[in-house]
Amino acid sequence: MWWTGLLLSLGVGAALHGFTSNSLQAEASARFRTQARSSQFNIATAIKAYTDVLRGTASYFQAVDSITRENFHRYVQGLDLAHNFPAIVSINFAQHVPAGQRAAFEQHVRRSARPGLDGYPELVLKPGDSQADAAILSLIEPIAGLEAKFGVDIAARPVVAESLAQSRDTGMLSASGLPIGFDRLPNRQALAMRLPVYRPDLPINTVPERRAAYLGSVGIGFSVNRLVSEALAEIPVRNARLTLRDVSEGSPTAATLLYDSADASPGGAGNERMITCVLPIDFNGRQWQATFTAPMSSLYSRVDALLPWLALLTGFAGTMLMYALFHTLSSSRLRAIRMAKDMTRELRESQAKLQLSHHKLRRLAAHAEQIKEEERKRIAREIHDDLGQNLLALRIEADVLTTRTSHRHSRLHERARCTLAQIDHTIKSVRQIINDLRPNVLDLGLSAAVEWQIEQFRQRSGIVCELIEHSADIDQGIDDKCAIAYFRILQESLSNILQHANASMVRVELRRQDGLLSMSISDNGVGLHDRSRNKFGSFGLVGIEERVSILGGSCTIGGSPNAGTTILITVPVPTLPPAYPHRLGTV
Repeated sequence: MWWTGLLLSLGVGAALHGFTSNSLQAEASARFRTQARSSQFNIATAIKAYTDVLRGTASYFQAVDSITRENFHRYVQGLDLAHNFPAIVSINFAQHVPAGQRAAFEQHVRRSARPGLDGYPELVLKPGDSQADAAILSLIEPIAGLEAKFGVDIAARPVVAESLAQSRDTGMLSASGLPIGFDRLPNRQALAMRLPVYRPDLPINTVPERRAAYLGSVGIGFSVNRLVSEALAEIPVRNARLTLRDVSEGSPTAATLLYDSADASPGGAGNERMITCVLPIDFNGRQWQATFTAPMSSLYSRVDALLPWLALLTGFAGTMLMYALFHTLSSSRLRAIRMAKDMTRELRESQAKLQLSHHKLRRLAAHAEQIKEEERKRIAREIHDDLGQNLLALRIEADVLTTRTSHRHSRLHERARCTLAQIDHTIKSVRQIINDLRPNVLDLGLSAAVEWQIEQFRQRSGIVCELIEHSADIDQGIDDKCAIAYFRILQESLSNILQHANASMVRVELRRQDGLLSMSISDNGVGLHDRSRNKFGSFGLVGIEERVSILGGSCTIGGSPNAGTTILITVPVPTLPPAYPHRLGTV
């Protein structure tokens, strides 16, 4: 016996150990993903801030009458890039030079330049043999260390030229996604964003106007390494790695590696289990993919590493104690008998309370059903009286508008016809909603309601339905509560047949005899399986039985596989003095 308790305790301890380990892993994974999303947000915020700097620079070009190296230098110096925007390598302006005017532009710049005083070298166009439209870098701040970029035609690269042309014609920001070569370390790319600049005194409402007013473009070059490296500070995890790729081309093989923190902090996690989180970053229309990885062990604290073993020990000790207690109790015959007597007494008391509660619940269900039907009736009446009248008035107005515009306003006439059709469709929907809530045919009696419901079912499903009434005065003396219950039971039964029975024929019989009103609903479908009666989440048959029980009647549901299903309900009603001949009708 004690060996059984030992094995059971070991099993419980192992289960708790596994559960605790899985819970810690799930919590650590969720925490890491939250930290990764925070880093994703920081990167996106930094890109937005640098985009705002670019827009501010473009606004500066629109605000001043003349741009010189001196006032451009003062503007960039006032931004204090080193402290406020550390990832920005330079802010520059690319002058638009039409084809054939490169020499004139070069002479103009050389005449207005002051070599040696402003830090700019002598202008040399690169490449010098291009005959197409050019975008010459004529202003660069800070110029120190970037003298070789001065005079470069950035439009010489076809991808950049296409991006600049699209930006010029749309007035939108452009980002080609090509490295610009400012940061020369491996996998430490530098990218650029550009914004077109137009003459402030010319209109720019259309593409030809934008091309005529186009002066060039302002741009910023920023280091992806500096932009992204601070994002890892939001992840206080050892050996966390961030990889950033440009996947705008759509193919993983064509993705450009922009940043990899493993180059800055070499050293892998070996064969440790890793957790990975891949998040997208939008870079002005281009799609970046940020991949955050970290060893699973680095996400645990010392306490977390001990918790699974503590759970194992607790489960083992607790189970052993419970097993010892159970063994002790089971060995005491007198205590077992006493416990059995107490349990029997409590069971009887609970059974009595349960029966009382069952009666209360049944009365509550009957009250709730009555309230629901009354509420359906009220809502249907309000929809009919209020919404129906308003829709009718709208239809009259729309019909008048359609008639008056039929000859003189063809487009308005067509719109009015569409509106009229939409109103007719809405009226039809409102009628359907009213019938679903409470059909008006119920006011004509149970027989009329049953015939109407069978006709609706036949039209909707195409299934042959046969109605047999064995009495001509079935409606006499039947109150509204009983009629509604029978109608809802028929409605639920036909719905079940349509959804589950796969039947081709349905037969409904109404009979009133010896103070009993009975209704039989049978089909030739697939039949009723035993497991279908107690299917979880299915309350159709339960609702039918409950409605009949509230009326004080009985309900019998019979059927077998491939032999159809029959539902027979019987409810006591007032006895009719005379007898009536049978009537047979088919719907």
